[in-house]
Amino acid sequence: MSGPLQGIRIIDMTTVLMGPYATQILGDLGADVIKVEPPTGDTVRDVGPRRHDGMAGIFLHVNRSKRSIVLDLKDPQGREALLRLAADADVLIYNVRPQAMARLNLGYEEIARVNPRILYVGVYGYGQGGPYAAKSAYDDLIQGAVAIPSLAQTAGADMPRYAPSAIADRIVGLAAANAVTAGLLHRERTGEGQCVDVPMFETMAQFVLGDHMGGLTFEPPIGPSGYARILDHNRRPHRTADGYLCVLFYNDKQWRKFFELVGQPDLMDQDPRFATIGERTRHIDALYRMVAEVMPTRTTAEWIEILEAADMPVMQLHTIDTLLADPHLGAVGFFDVVEHPTEGAIRSMAIPSVWSKSQPRVSRQAPRLGEHSAEVLAEAGYSAEDIRKLAESGTTVLAG
Repeated sequence: MSGPLQGIRIIDMTTVLMGPYATQILGDLGADVIKVEPPTGDTVRDVGPRRHDGMAGIFLHVNRSKRSIVLDLKDPQGREALLRLAADADVLIYNVRPQAMARLNLGYEEIARVNPRILYVGVYGYGQGGPYAAKSAYDDLIQGAVAIPSLAQTAGADMPRYAPSAIADRIVGLAAANAVTAGLLHRERTGEGQCVDVPMFETMAQFVLGDHMGGLTFEPPIGPSGYARILDHNRRPHRTADGYLCVLFYNDKQWRKFFELVGQPDLMDQDPRFATIGERTRHIDALYRMVAEVMPTRTTAEWIEILEAADMPVMQLHTIDTLLADPHLGAVGFFDVVEHPTEGAIRSMAIPSVWSKSQPRVSRQAPRLGEHSAEVLAEAGYSAEDIRKLAESGTTVLAG
């Protein structure tokens, strides 16, 4: 293994997307991530296209750099094995409701009793101080709860619509990975372990309201909610003569250059609506209509050439398929076709950050269910005979 978290051991009790995304980031950064799965495996193992059961594409993309061990935590033997693993771990992270961890007798107090230095991180729906504490949560529900579908309709969708990506899971996963690294730094300085909660609802409420609190920021309010530029229905890829193009003119220099390119070099001086960023924000609809009217006069390639020559912000509109062939991603080696031990050739994405001293590396591809059960249990002190008995009782699964 390599990377800044080399030597850190993480017990990963997360499933589906949010938690596994967080722990994959930590694994890519060098941590030894032990993915603890029930005998049936992580639900997302069979979501989407796959060559073999239990190894679907989405699972492969959030579970590399991990080892898989199967433990039936409802079985006293499985719980005992988990405690033995936790005793030698730096972090335990879970994404079920805290009430479920309590029913398993695996709450913070039980874990801290065997390892007071552990960082015990819960990533789940709602903070435990409010009436939603015991509610279940999924990405769609949290998107709705923080007004993302409503904002989409305000911005021009025909009805409230979820973002077409699991953004709540991904954003909260990033927040959880950040919390783990900060918690480890605190422990390094103080020697103290602790319990950390990362609730989805509050994390995403902060994320969305940071853009859209607007005039409601002030008490009493001095204006409406919403960031006008983001919510304007004309904020979208613009149609060109032969396709679509993404442009964003934002500061004074960029708008002045745009007006020059379209033959109105003095517009900012002549029209007070466009003179400052504050006024442009208030009249963004008129500006975006102007851009939408002029873009069809040239082809996408012509606009890219003109705007790039003027050092203006521009980017082509990709589909998922064309994104895979993007020349920049190719040049930086973002995609690599690797040979998975059981799944054959798969397209893998690089770790996007670049480090001058401790560059992280992918330590292993996503594991089969229970692939490392025997290995991890042996590290926890179980004998070969003990492991065989645990497998025979169904407490663990040993991948063939």
